[in-house]
Amino acid sequence: MAGEEYFAAQGSLKLKGVEDSGIKKKKKKKKKDIEKQMEANIRREIETTSEPTSSTRSVTQAERRFMERRRKMEADRILKKASKTHKEKVEDFNRHLDSLTEHFDIPKVSWTK
Repeated sequence: MAGEEYFAAQGSLKLKGVEDSGIKKKKKKKKKDIEKQMEANIRREIETTSEPTSSTRSVTQAERRFMERRRKMEADRILKKASKTHKEKVEDFNRHLDSLTEHFDIPKVSWTK
């Protein structure tokens, strides 16, 4: 009986003279679409960087030397990192820790003495 006395409208209220608000949820993009867009952006960037512009300028001698030096330093850095295996790096690190004084040790904490 109590249910018959009261009436509640479901959904949003409709106002006279006002059209639908038009608020709609945005659809989520699928992963494939996002990946395609990223690939297209990368291709565009590669094309724009590889194509010479109408106002091409020549590289100066100092710039050329700088780029060569940077390439050599980068190659040396890569060779240095690749020269040691993980096991050798860990052994070197352990040797370094052993050489430190006891001052740097973490004190033992015990609740029970």
